[in-house]
Amino acid sequence: MCGIVGYLGKQEKTISILITGLKALEYRGYDSAGIAYQKNNKIKVIKSVGRLEQLEKKVKLENTVLGIGHTRWATHGKACTTNSHPHQSGNITLVHNGIIENYIELKQMLEKKGYQFQTETDTEVAAAFIDDALKSSKNMIKALKKAKEKLKGSYAFAIFNDLEPDTLYAMKKESPLVLGKTEEELFLASDPMAISSYTKEICYLNEGSIVKLEKNKVTLIEEKDTRPIWKTLNIENCNNGKNGYAHYMLKEIYEQPDVIYNIINPFLKDPEMEFKKLPNFSKYKKIQIVACGSAYHTGLVGKWMIETYASIPVEVEIASEYRYKKVFYDKKTLVIVVSQSGETADTLASLRKANKDHIDTLALVNVITSTIAREAKYILPLKAGSEIAVATTKAYLAQLTLFSLITLKLKLEQSSNMEEIIPLLSAFQKLPLKIKKLLENLKTKDIASKIYKHNDIFFLGRSIDYAICMEASLKLKEISYIHSEAYAAGELKHGTISLIEEKTPVLSLVTDTSIQEKTISNIKEVKARGAYSIVVTNQKLEECDYCDDFIIVPSTEPLFQPILNIIPFQLLAYEIALLRGCDIDKPKNLAKSVTVE
Repeated sequence: MCGIVGYLGKQEKTISILITGLKALEYRGYDSAGIAYQKNNKIKVIKSVGRLEQLEKKVKLENTVLGIGHTRWATHGKACTTNSHPHQSGNITLVHNGIIENYIELKQMLEKKGYQFQTETDTEVAAAFIDDALKSSKNMIKALKKAKEKLKGSYAFAIFNDLEPDTLYAMKKESPLVLGKTEEELFLASDPMAISSYTKEICYLNEGSIVKLEKNKVTLIEEKDTRPIWKTLNIENCNNGKNGYAHYMLKEIYEQPDVIYNIINPFLKDPEMEFKKLPNFSKYKKIQIVACGSAYHTGLVGKWMIETYASIPVEVEIASEYRYKKVFYDKKTLVIVVSQSGETADTLASLRKANKDHIDTLALVNVITSTIAREAKYILPLKAGSEIAVATTKAYLAQLTLFSLITLKLKLEQSSNMEEIIPLLSAFQKLPLKIKKLLENLKTKDIASKIYKHNDIFFLGRSIDYAICMEASLKLKEISYIHSEAYAAGELKHGTISLIEEKTPVLSLVTDTSIQEKTISNIKEVKARGAYSIVVTNQKLEECDYCDDFIIVPSTEPLFQPILNIIPFQLLAYEIALLRGCDIDKPKNLAKSVTVE
């Protein structure tokens, strides 16, 4: 959830590289930032709360060859300058991504040894523990090995030792960390995006790695080969500008037709060849989909797609629950993990759980260089390009698109009849244009102006419409901070309807024609209790006594209808957040890449 940047190289570049790298990591979410660097054999630390602009105001471009930087998302202790990273204890200065689970136990032990703590963080405890281990061993490598043995939880550390000038140490466990290099420079980052402007030669650190960086030299500790394996970084479709849009989220909403086109276009040109490139699913009798947040919601849609069109049972699990529960799978089970960043901690742990039990895994990820992408047996890239806004839109739609293709592949494997698939691909081909026209004609601004002041908004739907409503509700609460809930419409009478008051906005999705009348009956129930009823549907509404406003989405093949249905909800959430004056791209308390539990 936080960002790390480290640099060892040229005096005139160090601080500017740290700040530039941290800016590249802003999309991950943070509430404070800081840097540390060596100057005249002393460590100078500069920290601030809020956006990086506040840190920049404090920073001077001094000459130094070594520095580390950090953006923090508060876990232990509130967001304040004191709790911000870097943290110092004795001869140790460090930044940290992750959570030290046994920090209270360690803190009590260190206090008995005379250590005093200035912050509420687990990170300061880690710094003190390494400092204490260094005092005992008189050797930095031994101190880090002891930390590796005793620290429980997850971490990516970038570390200075005052006793070793111009030297940077790093270590990692269950949190991403990557090295980079040029002929005269060494880089360290939690995400290759932070250093991609300076180098394309990178090395992904293995789990449990300890590394020592000196001038023009990298040493991996306790590795079979102490020399790093360098690879060429390939970041595709990297467009980090707003391109004239007011916010990244708005830009990414309008990029969605192109995202779908990029995924499906090869299947339109040569469907037989492209479907052969997908994994062979024929041996699997059950599928488990594991994810968090919006990715979990795409899993619910994927379950409906696969069960409806391929008749294979699918279980959808929240990753933070799945990783700790007793799981029933076997060699005929495929575990599909879904993550935009490919670094989501709970999803990665779930993947490793399945891998450990020798269960086949498939990853749907946007970052093909990520840990999840590297560790899954199979990978299907989202091809969504850089998604900067914290609230996902185009990556969500890309995930739905891939689940559609997986469904078609399963159907094809069962029938071996491409002629059945061609009409569906024809409908698929029309989706990008339908989304473009939908975005051009949506009247979400008008509806947003009527409901944005409300503090409670409800979403209703049945079957697949309910799955879309769950994502619609999440999108609204993420960026507008309005309390919203999605309910299966048939559950209203079991308590929820008591929350409906005069003018309470209720948005209902009605596109599943098989249960349309049932949903409409539920809408009438909330309307009778004074709700302000907004209906989103792909049906024509000539006379409607159960809605005050409506949005019409185009009809398509039912398999692909969910892809169209989410579009108006994304734009409506954006318009509401805009009217409420929210920080749309960087909503409070949220992070793009959730690398802690």
